[in-house]
Amino acid sequence: MDDVRALRFDDGTPVTAASGISPLGPGWLVAQDDATVAAWLHGRRVAPVRLLPPVEGLDRFGEAAGTKHLKPDLEVACPAEVDGEPAVVVLGSGSTPRRMRGVLVRRSGAGFQVEPAELGPLYASVAAELGLPVEHLNLEGASRHGGTVRWFNRGNLAAGVPSCSVDVPLEALVDALLGRADSGAVEVRRPRVYELGKVEGVGLAVTDAVALPDGRVLLSAAAEDTPNAVDDGPVVATALALLDDEEVLATAAIPEVGGRVHKVEGLALRRVHGGELHLLAVVDDDDPETPSTAIELRVQLG
Repeated sequence: MDDVRALRFDDGTPVTAASGISPLGPGWLVAQDDATVAAWLHGRRVAPVRLLPPVEGLDRFGEAAGTKHLKPDLEVACPAEVDGEPAVVVLGSGSTPRRMRGVLVRRSGAGFQVEPAELGPLYASVAAELGLPVEHLNLEGASRHGGTVRWFNRGNLAAGVPSCSVDVPLEALVDALLGRADSGAVEVRRPRVYELGKVEGVGLAVTDAVALPDGRVLLSAAAEDTPNAVDDGPVVATALALLDDEEVLATAAIPEVGGRVHKVEGLALRRVHGGELHLLAVVDDDDPETPSTAIELRVQLG
């Protein structure tokens, strides 16, 4: 671990519940799963990016305020392209109908162009392909493999749901977000299941993923003691897992920060140097009063 930084917008407001991260232009777009606004990191600056309109007049949601059920739960930020220009696909978890939305984000001059879309039929297709009831969907991560997005469902072994994924064509997903095609027409294929093990009796479940240049995938995972896809619970450990297709090749614990386990929910690849990966991760502490952190990690591949 090289650096740990608390994330605050330029006006001092904390970035909270950071749940996904993707490169965008000269910076990084960070999704907050408790808000309708994302954060764009550029150097030491952090600017807000509105992704969705307010929900019942609110832009931030939480259990203490009794508004958690309203949140769009934007969990995924995955790099994409539109007509040759870089973009980011931001996706909801799918665990309730409000969470079945996506947003396409592009740079536009000094600002951003944002295209939101309802994707309910696509989420229904994903649930069917994984053989899950829709209410068990908790799609928290994605990795890009050329023209394919591998979309990861966070498992919950306590509920009998393994970590798993499906593949969707990136171009078709972008077309659905732009309104060029119906989201129900997006092909969902190649389901995979991952056995990530347990820590202190709690199953590790995928929180995000990044594709590596050699075709393998690096996952972030958390052992969170919760009975379902909606409620938060204590996180006993977090880890990184190296995958070759469905095979788990190796796992490594993510170092604690200040004696605390931090739930990495967003993972991005900064660069590869020799056999060493330089990663940028963001943390969701499930605490609306605590700024999320950005962590620079180095991983040595065997």
